[in-house]
Amino acid sequence: MQATVRIFDTATRSGSVYADDGTEIPFDAAAFDAGPLRLLRSGQRVNVVMEDGRITYVTLSTFPLPAPPPS
Repeated sequence: MQATVRIFDTATRSGSVYADDGTEIPFDAAAFDAGPLRLLRSGQRVNVVMEDGRITYVTLSTFPLPAPPPS
């Protein structure tokens, strides 16, 4: 799913994004650290992976998402 960064705290490596429907969704350091990024800026477009109602992976919208595990 694509989203727009609302806020990112470099000290905690956590923040929140706005989904395209306007819903604000928080993410924690584990979700940020799962991706290849070092920094995010407010307004930046990102791709996020959601599992069980929470973000588990954040990356730039131009980067590929991780492949889903085989079933």
